[in-house]
Amino acid sequence: MKLSIIGTGYVGLVTGTCFAEVGHQVICVDNDAAKVKTLLAGGIPIYEPGLEELVKKNVAAGRLHFTTSTAEGVQKSDVIFIAVPTPPQPDGSVDLSYIERVARDIAAAITSYKIVVDKSTVPVKTGEKVAETIKRYCQAQVECDVVSNPEFLREGFAVDDLMHPDRVVVGVRSQRPVAAMKEIYTPFKAPIIVTDINSAELIKHAANSFLALKISYINAIANVCEAAGANVQEVAQGIGLDDRIGKRFLNAGIGFGGSCFPKDLSAFIKIAEQIGYDFKLLKEVQRINADQMERFVKKITETLWVLKDKKIGVLGLAFKQNTDDVRSSPAIDLCQRLLKDGAALRVHDPKAMEKTKALLPNVTYVDDMDAVAEGCDALVVATEWDEFKKVDLARAKKGMTAPIMFDGRNLFDPAEMEKLGWIYKSIGR
Repeated sequence: MKLSIIGTGYVGLVTGTCFAEVGHQVICVDNDAAKVKTLLAGGIPIYEPGLEELVKKNVAAGRLHFTTSTAEGVQKSDVIFIAVPTPPQPDGSVDLSYIERVARDIAAAITSYKIVVDKSTVPVKTGEKVAETIKRYCQAQVECDVVSNPEFLREGFAVDDLMHPDRVVVGVRSQRPVAAMKEIYTPFKAPIIVTDINSAELIKHAANSFLALKISYINAIANVCEAAGANVQEVAQGIGLDDRIGKRFLNAGIGFGGSCFPKDLSAFIKIAEQIGYDFKLLKEVQRINADQMERFVKKITETLWVLKDKKIGVLGLAFKQNTDDVRSSPAIDLCQRLLKDGAALRVHDPKAMEKTKALLPNVTYVDDMDAVAEGCDALVVATEWDEFKKVDLARAKKGMTAPIMFDGRNLFDPAEMEKLGWIYKSIGR
């Protein structure tokens, strides 16, 4: 099919590339000329495992194209996906100005029937507003169906999630676009759930908020475990093997971050408030998440006593492993708190250092993870990269003023660390 994707961020670029990979003709549109130039040259502006290879493959095959022209994308496609940012506003609500602008651009460009698909995460009833906007500003007075098709991609695993989805949600206002949407997704061999458009928009916020709740729940359990002398990992295993609960999202740590969970949680609370419901449960999820960082910082301060002029090595800057995304990263938040208290930081991340330099200009960036701890008073694990499990602990210990580690992601075994002579502090163990 002939598809266009407006917006080439994490969602748009992965979606467009994977659509091309299964045989569709795809035009990706972005108003950032430098980004489009990079993509046309075979580079990609983000790190996502497996994505760069797929982009090059499908550009070479003639199935994947890039342009700065929304009109070109609209006119050469039958189905147009909107995948532009929906950033949070100060009160927690969603800034829909990018969505509205794209809807007006589409309206100005269409001359025949089109299906417009909202892929961005948006508040319920946004689809109605998009349809109203296109109808209002479309000079050609042609018909258009607006569909909600929320994404469920995990950064770091986005290609696999799109190529092998556990479900595809399609929200419609009429049955007319259903056949085309099913045709797009047939190659992915996943259950396709067709709902009304408002339900589809709610599904994404409800799903992300539930996962955030699950993380805050296990972090609260971790705090109980610390007080009781129990091990949160053993507790998580014991409850996670219950198939009604499941093992995923039960890893205790310093809290969730990233561009989705904090934003979607705040947005869902605001959405509920606007329609008359006080979602107190989700407010508590936010409180627990914020408290988790406070408890970890307190653990560091109580052990090191005075942070001023202390040298601390930090492993991890991205908000999670397998990505270079530092938006709302707990690791960045932690670094900023330690700097505020006068600490000097040596930091390493396999992929996110370049994107961090504007946020943390006054730290020492170390290319070799085994060298981060040299001359340090403590070592902190802030992101759960698998590589960090292989850090040279003997070298780190030898180069430190004292062998102290604060493991915010529970990567190491407490008994083993004690045997190796470390003062080791983790979460819920």
